[in-house]
Amino acid sequence: MGVNQLVVDGVSLSFGGVDALRDVSLTVRQGDIHAVIGPNGAGKTSLLNCTSGLYRPQAGSIAYHQADATTELTRTRPDRVAALGVARSFQNIELFRHLTVLDNLMLGRHTRMRHSLAAALAWFGPARRQELEHREVVEEIIDLLEIQLHRHAPVGALSYGIQKRVELGRALALEPGLLLLDEPMAGMNTEEKEDMARFVLDVNELKGVTCVLIEHDMDVVMDISDRVTVLNFGQVIGDGTPDEVSGSPAVIEAYLGSEAATEGVA
Repeated sequence: MGVNQLVVDGVSLSFGGVDALRDVSLTVRQGDIHAVIGPNGAGKTSLLNCTSGLYRPQAGSIAYHQADATTELTRTRPDRVAALGVARSFQNIELFRHLTVLDNLMLGRHTRMRHSLAAALAWFGPARRQELEHREVVEEIIDLLEIQLHRHAPVGALSYGIQKRVELGRALALEPGLLLLDEPMAGMNTEEKEDMARFVLDVNELKGVTCVLIEHDMDVVMDISDRVTVLNFGQVIGDGTPDEVSGSPAVIEAYLGSEAATEGVA
Protein backbone atom coordinates (compact mmCIF):
# COMPACT_ATOMS: atom_id res chain seq x y z
CA MET A 1 0.00 0.00 0.00
CA GLY A 2 1.42 3.38 -1.01
CA VAL A 3 1.90 6.35 1.28
CA ASN A 4 -0.65 9.14 1.22
CA GLN A 5 0.46 11.65 -1.40
CA LEU A 6 -2.54 14.00 -1.40
CA VAL A 7 -4.81 14.54 1.59
CA VAL A 8 -7.93 16.67 1.16
CA ASP A 9 -9.43 17.47 4.56
CA GLY A 10 -12.77 19.21 5.07
CA VAL A 11 -12.58 21.44 2.00
CA SER A 12 -15.50 23.79 1.42
CA LEU A 13 -15.85 26.24 -1.47
CA SER A 14 -18.72 28.57 -2.27
CA PHE A 15 -19.46 31.19 -4.89
CA GLY A 16 -21.91 33.66 -3.45
CA GLY A 17 -24.72 31.55 -2.07
CA VAL A 18 -23.82 28.45 -4.08
CA ASP A 19 -21.84 25.68 -2.41
CA ALA A 20 -19.49 24.04 -4.91
CA LEU A 21 -17.81 21.86 -2.28
CA ARG A 22 -19.04 21.04 1.21
CA ASP A 23 -16.66 19.47 3.73
CA VAL A 24 -14.94 17.28 1.13
CA SER A 25 -12.30 14.87 2.37
CA LEU A 26 -10.37 12.21 0.47
CA THR A 27 -6.93 10.64 0.39
CA VAL A 28 -4.92 9.75 -2.71
CA ARG A 29 -2.23 7.12 -2.24
CA GLN A 30 1.08 7.41 -4.06
CA GLY A 31 1.13 5.35 -7.24
CA ASP A 32 -2.65 5.04 -7.53
CA ILE A 33 -5.07 6.05 -10.24
CA HIS A 34 -7.76 7.71 -8.13
CA ALA A 35 -10.97 8.58 -9.98
CA VAL A 36 -13.32 11.35 -8.89
CA ILE A 37 -16.76 10.87 -10.39
CA GLY A 38 -20.22 12.35 -10.06
CA PRO A 39 -23.05 13.95 -12.04
CA ASN A 40 -22.54 17.27 -13.81
CA GLY A 41 -22.20 20.09 -11.29
CA ALA A 42 -21.07 17.76 -8.51
CA GLY A 43 -17.93 19.81 -7.80
CA LYS A 44 -15.29 17.63 -9.46
CA THR A 45 -13.52 20.35 -11.43
CA SER A 46 -13.79 22.75 -8.48
CA LEU A 47 -11.87 20.20 -6.42
CA LEU A 48 -9.08 20.05 -9.02
CA ASN A 49 -9.03 23.86 -9.20
CA CYS A 50 -8.52 24.02 -5.43
CA THR A 51 -5.75 21.42 -5.63
CA SER A 52 -3.90 23.23 -8.42
CA GLY A 53 -4.18 26.61 -6.69
CA LEU A 54 -6.65 28.22 -9.09
CA TYR A 55 -9.33 28.46 -6.38
CA ARG A 56 -8.81 29.12 -2.67
CA PRO A 57 -11.43 27.33 -0.55
CA GLN A 58 -13.06 29.05 2.41
CA ALA A 59 -12.36 26.10 4.72
CA GLY A 60 -10.26 22.96 4.90
CA SER A 61 -6.79 21.97 3.75
CA ILE A 62 -5.12 20.13 0.88
CA ALA A 63 -1.75 18.66 1.81
CA TYR A 64 0.68 17.45 -0.86
CA HIS A 65 3.27 15.07 0.55
CA GLN A 66 6.69 14.64 -1.03
CA ALA A 67 9.66 12.66 0.22
CA ASP A 68 11.20 15.60 2.04
CA ALA A 69 8.32 18.00 2.66
CA THR A 70 4.60 18.55 2.96
CA THR A 71 3.00 21.60 1.32
CA GLU A 72 -0.40 23.11 2.05
CA LEU A 73 -1.71 23.73 -1.48
CA THR A 74 -4.65 25.97 -0.57
CA ARG A 75 -2.18 28.71 0.37
CA THR A 76 0.15 28.17 -2.60
CA ARG A 77 0.15 30.06 -5.92
CA PRO A 78 -0.62 28.02 -9.06
CA ASP A 79 2.89 28.50 -10.46
CA ARG A 80 4.41 27.24 -7.23
CA VAL A 81 2.04 24.26 -7.18
CA ALA A 82 3.27 23.38 -10.68
CA ALA A 83 6.89 23.78 -9.58
CA LEU A 84 6.22 21.30 -6.77
CA GLY A 85 5.33 18.69 -9.40
CA VAL A 86 1.53 18.92 -9.58
CA ALA A 87 0.44 19.06 -13.24
CA ARG A 88 -3.01 19.05 -14.78
CA SER A 89 -4.96 18.89 -17.99
CA PHE A 90 -8.22 20.73 -18.61
CA GLN A 91 -11.70 19.83 -19.89
CA ASN A 92 -11.24 22.19 -22.82
CA ILE A 93 -8.01 21.95 -24.77
CA GLU A 94 -5.65 24.73 -23.65
CA LEU A 95 -2.83 24.44 -26.19
CA PHE A 96 -1.08 27.04 -28.35
CA ARG A 97 -2.73 26.11 -31.62
CA HIS A 98 -0.30 27.98 -33.88
CA LEU A 99 2.75 26.26 -32.34
CA THR A 100 3.99 22.77 -33.18
CA VAL A 101 3.54 19.72 -30.98
CA LEU A 102 7.22 19.90 -30.07
CA ASP A 103 6.98 23.58 -29.11
CA ASN A 104 3.91 22.97 -26.95
CA LEU A 105 5.65 20.16 -25.09
CA MET A 106 8.81 22.22 -24.63
CA LEU A 107 6.69 24.97 -23.07
CA GLY A 108 5.61 22.38 -20.50
CA ARG A 109 9.23 22.31 -19.33
CA HIS A 110 9.17 25.95 -18.20
CA THR A 111 9.30 25.20 -14.47
CA ARG A 112 12.42 23.07 -15.01
CA MET A 113 14.39 25.69 -16.93
CA ARG A 114 17.18 27.42 -15.01
CA HIS A 115 18.75 29.82 -17.53
CA SER A 116 17.56 33.22 -18.68
CA LEU A 117 15.54 33.77 -21.83
CA ALA A 118 18.46 35.72 -23.34
CA ALA A 119 20.85 32.83 -22.78
CA ALA A 120 18.37 30.38 -24.22
CA LEU A 121 17.90 32.50 -27.32
CA ALA A 122 21.65 32.82 -27.77
CA TRP A 123 21.84 29.03 -27.34
CA PHE A 124 25.37 28.80 -25.99
CA GLY A 125 27.15 27.00 -23.17
CA PRO A 126 24.92 25.84 -20.29
CA ALA A 127 21.77 27.07 -22.04
CA ARG A 128 22.52 24.84 -25.03
CA ARG A 129 23.09 21.81 -22.80
CA GLN A 130 19.87 22.56 -20.94
CA GLU A 131 17.92 22.77 -24.18
CA LEU A 132 19.23 19.38 -25.29
CA GLU A 133 18.36 17.82 -21.94
CA HIS A 134 14.81 19.17 -22.08
CA ARG A 135 14.48 17.95 -25.66
CA GLU A 136 15.41 14.42 -24.56
CA VAL A 137 12.61 14.42 -21.99
CA VAL A 138 10.11 15.70 -24.56
CA GLU A 139 11.15 13.12 -27.14
CA GLU A 140 10.52 10.34 -24.60
CA ILE A 141 7.00 11.71 -24.08
CA ILE A 142 6.42 11.88 -27.84
CA ASP A 143 7.38 8.22 -28.10
CA LEU A 144 5.26 7.22 -25.10
CA LEU A 145 2.13 8.89 -26.52
CA GLU A 146 2.83 7.70 -30.07
CA ILE A 147 2.73 11.15 -31.67
CA GLN A 148 6.04 10.92 -33.54
CA LEU A 149 4.46 11.66 -36.91
CA HIS A 150 2.98 14.91 -35.57
CA ARG A 151 6.14 16.28 -33.95
CA HIS A 152 6.47 19.31 -36.25
CA ALA A 153 2.77 19.82 -37.07
CA PRO A 154 0.90 22.90 -35.80
CA VAL A 155 -1.43 21.72 -33.04
CA GLY A 156 -4.41 23.48 -34.61
CA ALA A 157 -4.14 21.25 -37.69
CA LEU A 158 -4.42 18.01 -35.71
CA SER A 159 -7.47 15.90 -34.92
CA TYR A 160 -9.21 16.35 -31.57
CA GLY A 161 -7.97 13.01 -30.24
CA ILE A 162 -4.33 13.82 -31.05
CA GLN A 163 -4.68 17.27 -29.48
CA LYS A 164 -5.85 15.62 -26.26
CA ARG A 165 -2.71 13.45 -26.34
CA VAL A 166 -0.58 16.56 -26.80
CA GLU A 167 -2.24 18.19 -23.80
CA LEU A 168 -1.48 15.09 -21.74
CA GLY A 169 2.09 15.26 -23.03
CA ARG A 170 2.48 18.89 -22.03
CA ALA A 171 1.40 18.02 -18.48
CA LEU A 172 3.89 15.14 -18.46
CA ALA A 173 6.66 17.48 -19.61
CA LEU A 174 6.55 18.96 -16.12
CA GLU A 175 7.74 15.55 -14.83
CA PRO A 176 4.97 15.58 -12.22
CA GLY A 177 4.64 13.49 -9.12
CA LEU A 178 0.88 14.07 -9.21
CA LEU A 179 -1.15 14.42 -12.41
CA LEU A 180 -4.67 15.90 -12.35
CA LEU A 181 -6.67 14.83 -15.40
CA ASP A 182 -9.96 16.64 -15.99
CA GLU A 183 -12.01 14.52 -18.39
CA PRO A 184 -9.12 13.53 -20.69
CA MET A 185 -11.47 11.34 -22.77
CA ALA A 186 -14.38 13.78 -23.18
CA GLY A 187 -15.63 13.97 -26.75
CA MET A 188 -13.63 10.97 -27.95
CA ASN A 189 -14.84 7.98 -29.92
CA THR A 190 -14.42 4.45 -28.57
CA GLU A 191 -11.05 3.82 -30.19
CA GLU A 192 -9.64 7.14 -28.98
CA LYS A 193 -10.87 6.43 -25.44
CA GLU A 194 -9.18 3.04 -25.45
CA ASP A 195 -5.93 4.64 -26.57
CA MET A 196 -6.12 7.37 -23.92
CA ALA A 197 -6.92 4.84 -21.18
CA ARG A 198 -3.84 2.87 -22.23
CA PHE A 199 -1.68 6.00 -22.13
CA VAL A 200 -2.95 6.91 -18.64
CA LEU A 201 -2.07 3.39 -17.46
CA ASP A 202 1.38 3.68 -19.06
CA VAL A 203 1.99 7.04 -17.39
CA ASN A 204 0.97 5.55 -14.05
CA GLU A 205 2.86 2.26 -14.35
CA LEU A 206 5.92 3.14 -16.45
CA LYS A 207 6.51 6.67 -15.15
CA GLY A 208 5.25 6.03 -11.62
CA VAL A 209 2.98 9.07 -11.68
CA THR A 210 0.04 9.25 -9.29
CA CYS A 211 -3.12 10.25 -11.18
CA VAL A 212 -6.34 11.90 -10.07
CA LEU A 213 -8.84 11.31 -12.87
CA ILE A 214 -12.19 12.96 -13.53
CA GLU A 215 -14.08 10.90 -16.06
CA HIS A 216 -17.74 10.27 -16.98
CA ASP A 217 -17.21 6.96 -18.79
CA MET A 218 -17.87 4.45 -16.01
CA ASP A 219 -16.45 1.52 -17.96
CA VAL A 220 -13.11 3.34 -18.18
CA VAL A 221 -13.23 4.37 -14.51
CA MET A 222 -13.96 0.85 -13.31
CA ASP A 223 -11.29 -0.67 -15.57
CA ILE A 224 -8.30 1.52 -14.72
CA SER A 225 -8.92 3.03 -11.26
CA ASP A 226 -7.49 1.76 -7.99
CA ARG A 227 -9.90 3.85 -5.93
CA VAL A 228 -12.97 5.97 -6.64
CA THR A 229 -14.44 8.95 -4.81
CA VAL A 230 -17.99 9.99 -5.70
CA LEU A 231 -19.25 13.57 -5.36
CA ASN A 232 -22.82 14.78 -5.57
CA PHE A 233 -23.92 18.38 -4.95
CA GLY A 234 -20.44 19.14 -3.61
CA GLN A 235 -20.40 16.35 -1.03
CA VAL A 236 -18.67 12.97 -0.88
CA ILE A 237 -21.28 10.22 -1.10
CA GLY A 238 -18.98 7.29 -1.78
CA ASP A 239 -15.34 6.30 -1.52
CA GLY A 240 -13.69 2.94 -2.05
CA THR A 241 -12.59 0.42 -4.62
CA PRO A 242 -14.43 0.41 -7.97
CA ASP A 243 -16.44 -2.65 -6.87
CA GLU A 244 -17.41 -1.08 -3.55
CA VAL A 245 -18.49 2.17 -5.15
CA SER A 246 -20.43 0.56 -8.01
CA GLY A 247 -22.54 -1.35 -5.49
CA SER A 248 -23.28 1.61 -3.23
CA PRO A 249 -27.02 2.50 -3.07
CA ALA A 250 -26.18 6.20 -2.60
CA VAL A 251 -24.04 6.21 -5.74
CA ILE A 252 -26.64 4.32 -7.75
CA GLU A 253 -29.32 6.80 -6.66
CA ALA A 254 -27.17 9.78 -7.64
CA TYR A 255 -26.68 8.41 -11.14
CA LEU A 256 -29.90 6.51 -11.82
CA GLY A 257 -32.50 7.70 -9.33
CA SER A 258 -34.01 6.36 -6.12
CA GLU A 259 -36.02 3.62 -7.86
CA ALA A 260 -32.89 2.06 -9.32
CA ALA A 261 -31.17 2.19 -5.94
CA THR A 262 -34.13 0.41 -4.31
CA GLU A 263 -33.99 -2.31 -6.95
CA GLY A 264 -30.20 -2.69 -6.59
CA VAL A 265 -29.38 -1.81 -10.18
CA ALA A 266 -25.64 -1.19 -10.64
